[in-house]
Amino acid sequence: MTNILFTAFSNRTHALDLASEAVQGLADLGIDSTVLFLDKDEAPTLDENSLVVSLGGDGTFLRSARLAHAQNARILPVNLGRLGFLLPVPSDQIVASVVQALDSPRVVNRLALSISIEGQSTSDFALNEVVVERQRAGYMVRVRTFVGDDEYLTYSADGVLVSTPTGSTGYNFSAGGPVVDTDLTVVIITPIAPHFTIDRSIVVDAAKTVRLIAVKPAAVVADGTEIGELEPGQSVLVSQSPTPVKVVYSGAFELGVRLRQSLREGHA
Repeated sequence: MTNILFTAFSNRTHALDLASEAVQGLADLGIDSTVLFLDKDEAPTLDENSLVVSLGGDGTFLRSARLAHAQNARILPVNLGRLGFLLPVPSDQIVASVVQALDSPRVVNRLALSISIEGQSTSDFALNEVVVERQRAGYMVRVRTFVGDDEYLTYSADGVLVSTPTGSTGYNFSAGGPVVDTDLTVVIITPIAPHFTIDRSIVVDAAKTVRLIAVKPAAVVADGTEIGELEPGQSVLVSQSPTPVKVVYSGAFELGVRLRQSLREGHA
């Protein structure tokens, strides 16, 4: 039996109205579902048979993906945001898309990142990117980068990010990084506003661990949420998560479709 969980932020009235309509629409078909508020202190009941339906923009999807990934559950992203580059399902097709997802097990496995900060016993997760960035406006960070045991460049910049192919169209893209097909198993290292150094991205095999060492104090941010701070000499390790994020397949996930629909001139 599939546990269906709609996720939304409690201050998004439109999302809550759609969630209520979807729950009722599924109930009319004899299918039970529940709603979880991402900004409330609630513990969801999830397992690998669950289906998480994200109602919102890319930020809602990233928060929901974290929940789904922890239990190896599937996620179905519904676009209620302005851009929604990661979200292929339109808001007027929620019930039909859920029913289709229940009938078909097809998923797209998205590479995710495992993040370990030196001196901490726990690891964290990111679907889009991890960033080592400045702690205060007006200051730069200085970051040494390693791929495996091979030292790469040292950057003085606003930050250095390590992105997945999924995240290549997010912060990485805004920082001048390349758009990367999500079928590729790679990560992208991109400096943010570097000072007197190379400003090009470096694409490496995701099987290799990327190590970022702070020369100056820095913050560590995963998918837009700060997860820790680095003192000078302290490092963060970024590697491929052994478990991907399982996103319910949609034809709208194809890269060409997403580029035409979400990144066309004037859209943003």
